[in-house]
Amino acid sequence: MVQSGWAGLDGGEADDRILTIGEVPHEWLFPHMAALVHHCGAGTTAAGLRAGVPTVGLPVLADQPFWASRLVEVGVSPGAVPLRHLTTDRLADALTAATRDGRYRRRAEELQRIARAEDGAGRVAEALPSLVRPPHGRGSSPP
Repeated sequence: MVQSGWAGLDGGEADDRILTIGEVPHEWLFPHMAALVHHCGAGTTAAGLRAGVPTVGLPVLADQPFWASRLVEVGVSPGAVPLRHLTTDRLADALTAATRDGRYRRRAEELQRIARAEDGAGRVAEALPSLVRPPHGRGSSPP
């Protein structure tokens, strides 16, 4: 399955074993996958971790190589295939490892459980009052 995303992939040259879909929430799609292949942007990386699915990263630029390396370090990815080094064989090898070596799935599911147990929004809400000062003139004295 290929999600077209911003790249506008249409699957025009793909054979009938590949399904191309349009906009679908990652939160719905990712848990149904055996493995993910994505660019390793921070948001997609986080969605993959929340879904508990192994990942093969295809980093392109900016922070993507960092997030791809973190996925390897935490044990949910067999390794990244930077886009500039992408070949059919490299992608197939990485996907085979991600889907057949159960360590990646088990670790992804473990991190999913940890993420679900955290209350990130609640912790931020608790910390905000100590981090934000009221503006001058609203019950506070000037610095």
